[in-house]
Amino acid sequence: MDTTRERVRAARTAVRRVAPLPMLVRGAVFLVVLAGLLLAYPAELFQARSLLALTVVAVLPAAAPRRVWPTFAALVTVAGWVFASAGYDRPIALWRLLAVATLLYLGHTLCALSAVLPYDGAIDPNVVLRWLTRAGAVVLASAVLGVLLTGAGQLGPADGFQAVTVVGLLVAVGLSGLLGWLLRRR
Repeated sequence: MDTTRERVRAARTAVRRVAPLPMLVRGAVFLVVLAGLLLAYPAELFQARSLLALTVVAVLPAAAPRRVWPTFAALVTVAGWVFASAGYDRPIALWRLLAVATLLYLGHTLCALSAVLPYDGAIDPNVVLRWLTRAGAVVLASAVLGVLLTGAGQLGPADGFQAVTVVGLLVAVGLSGLLGWLLRRR
């Protein structure tokens, strides 16, 4: 009985010490992940049960950003995108693709931020503002590059440039391998 009282007392103390800024970041994680899920899945699937399941998927990375839940939420979002475009024959619109990609990136980067913020720390709001400014620059650059590459992909033959696609995948894999090697070198 004494251990239960101690645990309850420790939980109360922890709840009293929570700072508002880390909780706002975790709330932003929840909202961004939920928006990505709602945008990725087809509207025909939205019923009470499925909305509850998507809400739970969005709560998990906000509650535990250091665990596997951010990856799980991203995979569920991508699965919804694939399911909507393949199973429901939803046409792939550029605005929706950019929005889902943006929300996936923002969810990922906000999870990384909330994972390093202490829940009871006094944090300067400029830290979060600078983090979001960098994330906004990445999103903007990615969107501009994505639109330009999409436009370039529509030039030429109707079947596209398969060789360019393969070279692009090889460059992406090579860069990933290089970054992994550089990180291991440290």
